[in-house]
Amino acid sequence: MPNQSASAIPVYTDAVKEIARVLTEALPYIQRFHGKTIVIKYGGNAMVDERLKTRFARDAVLMKLVGMNPVIVHGGGPQINQLLERIGKQSEFVDGLRVTDRETMDVVEMVLGGLVNKEIVNLINTHGGKAVGLSGKDGGLIRARKLVVANDDPQTPRADPVDFGHVGEVESIDPQLVAVLDSQNFIPVIAPIGVGEDGLTYNINADTVAGELAATLAAEKLILLTNAAGVLDKQGSLLTGLKATEISSLIADGTIQGGMLPKIKCALDAVRGGVRSAHIIDGRVEHAVLLEIFTDKGIGSLIHA
Repeated sequence: MPNQSASAIPVYTDAVKEIARVLTEALPYIQRFHGKTIVIKYGGNAMVDERLKTRFARDAVLMKLVGMNPVIVHGGGPQINQLLERIGKQSEFVDGLRVTDRETMDVVEMVLGGLVNKEIVNLINTHGGKAVGLSGKDGGLIRARKLVVANDDPQTPRADPVDFGHVGEVESIDPQLVAVLDSQNFIPVIAPIGVGEDGLTYNINADTVAGELAATLAAEKLILLTNAAGVLDKQGSLLTGLKATEISSLIADGTIQGGMLPKIKCALDAVRGGVRSAHIIDGRVEHAVLLEIFTDKGIGSLIHA
C-alpha cells in the first residue's frame, strides 16, 4: 500500500478549528454543572424577537440534554400592555409598578399563564425538549402576599401605603413540583403568579420569583436576561466577578443606578440565600445563556457571595 504524502492530510479552515476549540472549552463546564439546577429569568428583547426566541428554546434543550436542570421563569410586560391597549384598559404605574385591579389581573393571568407561557413551552417542545408550563398557583408552588409599599414621596406625604391591588411578593415557595419535573427530564416554565392565604391571585415581579426560586432550589446559578450588557462601570466597561462588598460601594458612588438596581438586589439576595453565583447577561445576544455558562470569558456580569 503506498504511503500517503503529507499533502494528502486534510487542511482544516480556521472556522472548523474554532468550532473544535469552543467544544473543548465547554467540556469542563458540562462536567461541572451536570445535574445542577440553573434558574433562568427570561425576559426583555429575548422574549419578543423571533430569532432570539428560537435560539433560547434550543439552548434550553441543549442544557437539558447535557445533564443540567434548567428552570425558566418568564415575564411578559410588553404582551400585557398590548392586550390591555386592545381592550381599551388604561394602565396606571406608581414607581414603575403597575396598579393591578381585578380586571387587569384577569388580563395579566391570561397573558402570563396562557399566551406567553404556552408559547415558550411550545417552542422548547418543537426543538426536541419536554417543557411543562406552570403558574405559581399550580401545586401550591408560589404562596404570595399582597405587596405593601410605604408612600415616601415628600411632595405628596400620606400616612397610608400605596395600594397596588393584585401586586404581590413571595411569601414562600414549595419546590416539590419543580423537583419532580426535573427528575423526569422535563423543563419547568413558570409564570410569576402566586396565590395568597386570602385566595386572591397576585402578579409578582419575575426577577423576584426567579431569585427566590433559585435560593429555594439551592441552584448552582441564577441567570437574569436583560436588555443591557450587564453591570457597567462609569466608563461603560463591563464589570464581572463582583462580590457583595464591591457592589455596595458601586451603589454608594452611583455607578449602579436606575433599572439595574432591582436586578442587582435580586442577584445579591440569591447568592446570600445559597445560590453559588448570579449572572446578569445581555438577552439581545444570540445564545447568551450558553456563552455565559460554557465559555471561559462569558458575556455578562457574574456576582458571587
